Amino acid sequence: MDELISHYDDNIVISTSRLTKAFGNLVAVNDLHLQVMRGDVFGFLGPNGSGKTTTIRMLLGLIRPTAGRAVIFGMDNADQLPAILQRVGAIVETPVFYPYLSGKDNLHVVAAASGMLQGKASNRRVEEVLDIVELRRHANLAFRKYSLGMKQRLGVGAALLADPELVLLDEPTNGLDPAGVFEIRQLIQRLATLGKTIFISSHILYEIQQVCNRVAILQKGNLIKQGAVSELLQQNEQIVIRLNTVEETHQALSILQHAREEGQHWISGAHVDTDKQNKPVIRVDASRTRSAELNALLAEHRLFAAEIRPQEGNLEEIFLELTAPVTPPGAERPGMAALARETTAIFDEQGIP
Repeated sequence: MDELISHYDDNIVISTSRLTKAFGNLVAVNDLHLQVMRGDVFGFLGPNGSGKTTTIRMLLGLIRPTAGRAVIFGMDNADQLPAILQRVGAIVETPVFYPYLSGKDNLHVVAAASGMLQGKASNRRVEEVLDIVELRRHANLAFRKYSLGMKQRLGVGAALLADPELVLLDEPTNGLDPAGVFEIRQLIQRLATLGKTIFISSHILYEIQQVCNRVAILQKGNLIKQGAVSELLQQNEQIVIRLNTVEETHQALSILQHAREEGQHWISGAHVDTDKQNKPVIRVDASRTRSAELNALLAEHRLFAAEIRPQEGNLEEIFLELTAPVTPPGAERPGMAALARETTAIFDEQGIP
């Protein structure tokens, strides 16, 4: 049909090319290129209003793109949507069930409405799904008595009734307390062990970091980064060094900057920041495996660290670096408190509570 489809790879579950959606003058999704591989737990990240739900709606054929194309299982969703949807389960926004029916009865209603043949096979599948989402003990409890976490898990269960290959979850932890978030995280991990490909959108970067192997980061409808979580975190690794005095801290910073200029290019950068106790520390942009070399370098200059520890990157910091304004040359890099304020400002601007 076109180059995107003719070069179809069975390992690619979702592939989009220049996918775009505009509502009048508002471009909700702009020129989006995504690739989701079979077996991925794929995180689709960005603040509320960044275009995540719009993208999912286009993938499911709920709205038509203004331009571009989405190919799922090698089929163009513009003209092969029924065949695609037979292999897809999804939750878009908040799932709705009958409040006075039990969880089990609600699943039977969904199964009947989706065209599943009723009988022993359907009953068996409902029981299997209740086990997968760990609601067997509450199967006969009225839906209105479910906790938010249980309601969300029942929604995932409804999406699993047809045993789909691909599961799309739109903000599955929205509004949940920590216990509910933990339950959904465990459920996603359980689905991954069953061989499902999972596409999960969220603005909660920490949660995505816990469960996803690959991510794409969206901002104001534009894709700004896509890749393996492990590689992204590795790029953002740091080594934190605390000296005994402010004077020693500045001496050490000068030594590290000079070493980089002299050819120690594994030191990508270094700057002074404050830790949680408001004490000055040096954050060195370098692989965690270089801690001993940094310690030896400082010791050669009679500087001995009071503390030296590797620090893995996190998706929140990566997101800030990708979306924050460029710092002018010579300007002081913001500390963690400033970064936290920037995070709040970004999310507040998008209407995140």
